[in-house]
Amino acid sequence: MSFRSAISMFAGKPFIVMGIVNVTPDSFYDGGVHESLENAYRHACRLRDEGADIIDIGGASSRPGAPVVSPEVELQRILPLLKRFVKGFNGPVSIDTTWSTVAEAAIDEGALWINDISAGRYDEKMAGLIADRGVSVVLMHSRGTSATMQTLTDYKYGVIEIRDELVRDVQKFLDAGVKPEQIILDPGVGFAKTADQNVELLRSLSEFKKLGYPLLVGTSRKSFIGKITGRETVDRLHGTLASVASAYLRGAQIFRVHDVKETIDFLKVFSEIEKELPAGSFK
Repeated sequence: MSFRSAISMFAGKPFIVMGIVNVTPDSFYDGGVHESLENAYRHACRLRDEGADIIDIGGASSRPGAPVVSPEVELQRILPLLKRFVKGFNGPVSIDTTWSTVAEAAIDEGALWINDISAGRYDEKMAGLIADRGVSVVLMHSRGTSATMQTLTDYKYGVIEIRDELVRDVQKFLDAGVKPEQIILDPGVGFAKTADQNVELLRSLSEFKKLGYPLLVGTSRKSFIGKITGRETVDRLHGTLASVASAYLRGAQIFRVHDVKETIDFLKVFSEIEKELPAGSFK
């Protein structure tokens, strides 16, 4: 299934919700909670039942300062869950990885999306794999590694520089033979950006929308929301929904979230109110 056919599955939907399943001991929000296969499987099924359009499974934390996880460890964490879950899910399963070997093994087991936070910078073989296998890929803007990214927040040209850096990464995938309809863009909220830069990035999503690719945004419970609200991670749902509203109005189509049910309910109401009425409607 290509991204184009995956989108056709959601024809008529004003938004797409991607539910997060972290099979890792150290993710910033739910690290360790779903580390066992049974807990991760139950969580994935709950997000499915709450209406998630896509499930994104990750075996390595990408939070600032997180250690590098080998592809062997990632595979040990994600493959048992993927094999068990994919059989009972009608939508695309996404794998959050920067390793081409992990991506390839996951595709062999039925994954249809690869969510690469490095946009191919960590593994030069990723672009060729995506081209060969024809799956969808999320390319996210970041700089450096988890250990260094928050020291790399000096942007001379702000959002335009972030956009241009992501465009260069996209071009590498196009040059490798990846079709434009396979690509989804993520501006990388929280990655190599300060809290103030994250706010400006969300204000400027139209710069990324102009590039012509579907736009994914992941703001769920991130630290910039805590800076604005003064809330700890567990109390950032309402702030997250405010950021989702802003992103939706600026053209984001796909929302990567921890709280699927709440996000769907919010977007159902918000998108209904915000949609343009046909000519002649009651005013």
